[in-house]
Amino acid sequence: MGTGDCEIWCQIRLTNLKAIVIDSNLLKLAQNLSQWNLDEFKGTLARKFVFKGFEDAFAFMTEIAKASEQHNHHPEWRNVYNKVWITWTTNDANGLSMKDIHLAQICDQLFMNYA
Repeated sequence: MGTGDCEIWCQIRLTNLKAIVIDSNLLKLAQNLSQWNLDEFKGTLARKFVFKGFEDAFAFMTEIAKASEQHNHHPEWRNVYNKVWITWTTNDANGLSMKDIHLAQICDQLFMNYA
């Protein structure tokens, strides 16, 4: 790597002897998702959503499932009654990708229908 390459990459972390590299532009986009928790070490975006009840939570998950299928990118998630926890990461990229950012934005947009 040349000296200019340091500007391209923002973080290098070691996880299970694998380096997670997060592009600085991607990191900035992730940091603009103010409701999401960015874990730079794991290369994940996570957020907890709270709904009026189970029916709304399940309807939201159904909408996310449809969007996930359309984009061929699927979340790690769990649901307990009116709460949904979603984590985005890209296994092929060993961390965050633009798909994660985009689908987190879709989650935020869809959640506004339930607020």
